[in-house]
Amino acid sequence: MPSQLLALYAGPDQVMTVTSGLASLLGLLLIFWHKVVAAFFKFIRLFRGGGKAASPEIPKNTSSS
Repeated sequence: MPSQLLALYAGPDQVMTVTSGLASLLGLLLIFWHKVVAAFFKFIRLFRGGGKAASPEIPKNTSSS
């Protein structure tokens, strides 16, 4: 077997370390997903020039009589 191919070998001890790190980063991303999405949209709003959020509509006639 050529020695160059031995350099490409990734055994379980290397692969499990990398996949464990990736899984922990993905877990952190999922825990704080709502904050990541909010920051993304805030960043996009800077460039699009979005205005204020829409205010909720309140009906004028709230009495039932």
